[in-house]
Amino acid sequence: MGVQNDAPRVSPRASPRASPRGKSATLQHLFDLDAKSASDCGKKIANSNSTIGSQSSSSVENEEILSAISVCHFIFTFTDPSECPTQQELKGQKLLQLLSIVKTSKKPLHDHVMSSLISMISLNLFRPLPPPSNPTIATDFPDDEDPISSFSPVWSHLQLVYDILIRIVINNDPKLLRGYIDHQFVVNLLVLFQSEDPRERDSLKNVYHKIYSRFTFYRSFMRKSMNDVFLHYVFEAEQHCGIRELLEIWGSIINGFTVPLKEEHKLFFMRVLIPFHKAKGMQSHHRQLAYCVSQFVQKEPVLGGIVVRGILRYWPVTNCQKEVLLVGVLEELVENIDPDQYRKLALPLGLRITRCLNSWNSQVAERALYVWNNEHFVKMISVAMEEVFPVVVEGMEKNLKWHWSKSVRQLTENVKVMLEEMDPVLYSKCLEEIELRESKANQAEIKRKEKWDRIEMAAAAKPQFLQPQHFLCVYNK
Repeated sequence: MGVQNDAPRVSPRASPRASPRGKSATLQHLFDLDAKSASDCGKKIANSNSTIGSQSSSSVENEEILSAISVCHFIFTFTDPSECPTQQELKGQKLLQLLSIVKTSKKPLHDHVMSSLISMISLNLFRPLPPPSNPTIATDFPDDEDPISSFSPVWSHLQLVYDILIRIVINNDPKLLRGYIDHQFVVNLLVLFQSEDPRERDSLKNVYHKIYSRFTFYRSFMRKSMNDVFLHYVFEAEQHCGIRELLEIWGSIINGFTVPLKEEHKLFFMRVLIPFHKAKGMQSHHRQLAYCVSQFVQKEPVLGGIVVRGILRYWPVTNCQKEVLLVGVLEELVENIDPDQYRKLALPLGLRITRCLNSWNSQVAERALYVWNNEHFVKMISVAMEEVFPVVVEGMEKNLKWHWSKSVRQLTENVKVMLEEMDPVLYSKCLEEIELRESKANQAEIKRKEKWDRIEMAAAAKPQFLQPQHFLCVYNK
């Protein structure tokens, strides 16, 4: 089921009602009825016997909940000057009352009460989200900052609604809630991850993950719905506020997978997680993505080769910050890769790291040079030294001759000393081959220059070849 970035559909039981604008008298009437009902019910309980009192207490509790729910159906925007602050405060009190009842209630709520409660929650949560305040794709923010953050003025009410919802999910049997929290309800929750308020996304993450853990019969559907959001983000939209939170949910899900992995989970790894590395906004969620990938590789190390080739295939051309991140991802992957794959991956990884250390961006070059401090990477290179050394040595010599950064040249010199100690004979042989190629290139350049000199001398001996040619232009009318 695809998830579009538009206003969510709301189930019939949660259809919106009129806003409080122009309804203050009706809302105040509900508050008066609620107070009168509570007073009358208190007198009845005091005059009844124990058996009748128990039944009346349950009835009074249901009446209190329904009365509070009726008040909470009124939606406030907190931006409309015509809204009454007193009514906003009273709604907050009613939400607190509902939260207290849901927390302390030891018996399942009546069917009619639960239906009204879920309807109220849907009406408050499932609303059209405002257009993005920053439509451009932010790629220059560090991973510990939120590039898209806009705090909702309605959060004082929304926070209580989310607390009520998660308490309902925790305290009630999922089979009993199945009739109220259906597929459409779950999809509507997923749409809300587009909210720019990080507080709401964090609450959504907790609610969605709790539903996933308790509603086992919804797990396949919820995974597929999240996958649709991911694919839409990677291949179409390239902007989504809640990717970080959704990946955190997936990290917990992957942690619970059993070995050997199912085919469904491997397909998710190859078709969704690996293409994630080509997204332009990867900087904002690369830690969560790296955790998900590492969980897969730890469970089945053979997948390490697949993800390394995928990252190399999606390597950025002009995004230097992303290159720095991906070099770190490759270094972490090398530590979990099956050693049997070292020989297959040594050459492509060595080529990419060498290109990075030759980068004119000093941050990329330094990060690539630091990879040589990783003993797992050095061990992988040592498995295929005959193939990798010529490429690496040539890259080192280029840095020492041409790179503009003094720190990069110093780090290159340190790595060169380490490589010479690994295999002095092979290193000297590579240097000789480099000198031989340079000598041949110089001879070819000399021959090319001499040939052009002969051509110019021949042309100078026959001046007619240097005269401009005259053409006759014929126009057809």
